[in-house]
Amino acid sequence: MGYLDHLSHLCSHTSSRRKRKTKETVEIKVKMDCDGCERRVKNAVSSLSGVTSLDLNRKQSRVTVTGYVEPNKVLKKVQSTGKKAEMWPYVPYNLVDYPYAPQAYDKKAPSGYVKNVAQAFHDPGSSPSENLTTLFSDENPNACSVM
Repeated sequence: MGYLDHLSHLCSHTSSRRKRKTKETVEIKVKMDCDGCERRVKNAVSSLSGVTSLDLNRKQSRVTVTGYVEPNKVLKKVQSTGKKAEMWPYVPYNLVDYPYAPQAYDKKAPSGYVKNVAQAFHDPGSSPSENLTTLFSDENPNACSVM
């Protein structure tokens, strides 16, 4: 019995595998003024293991990295070039309910984007939950008296 327990114990340890990283897309805002800045960022990020594709957009100050990487490691690697970098703070304009909400509209944002802040999205708990179809219904005693 002791030999079988020892053998099953050995088999249980050999079956454990390392957790595989998931494929992610990381977007980072980096101010790049010239070709040299762009080249430094490109070389730094492409040296990371697990990077499958890299897209640099100098006009939008945006670096998009796709691969089996961790977002914080990519951010640290870009910051190691001496450039000020942060995670991409913008969302497309058409995904936001209130694009001109305070703190959402940013003059420095690329065209078609606004800042990703909570005030720009619709919060169902903050507004009255009254349905517009029952607001002007004949069955609703509190309906508008204009009807």
